[in-house]
Amino acid sequence: MNVNFSILPEAVAVARIDSAQHILEDLAQIFAKAYGVDAGVVQEGLEQREMLGSTGFGRGVAIPHCRSAEVNRPTVALLKLEAPVDFKSADSIPVTLVFGLISPENAGATHLHALAAISRIARDDAILAALLDAPDAEALFAVLTNQFLRDAA
Repeated sequence: MNVNFSILPEAVAVARIDSAQHILEDLAQIFAKAYGVDAGVVQEGLEQREMLGSTGFGRGVAIPHCRSAEVNRPTVALLKLEAPVDFKSADSIPVTLVFGLISPENAGATHLHALAAISRIARDDAILAALLDAPDAEALFAVLTNQFLRDAA
């Protein structure tokens, strides 16, 4: 898998969240803790993008994204929801996996390449199934970075 973005283990989480708004808030907090960005700035960027139209990708996946001077390369967070949440996706399927993406403000093509890389993950049945089956953040990170845990059951 050719990954065109940066992700840290600290940017992967499993959580119970009850609304699309709370998903954006939690994503902003994850970005802040993992990458040291300003959660308020990120949340505002994600909310502004969401106002243009849902970033519900389909297949139970959402890809909220924005651009920000807070990062110098495309940066990703992954949130697996314990219960699906309506994200107004075109296919009307509630989301279980949320990929957050922040790209530098002037990263036009780079931002699009990172979105394309995430959408390829979301369209790959085997990877999507592995992410949905992952029991915790560590397993999610391993799947996402195309590594396998030595002690997998």
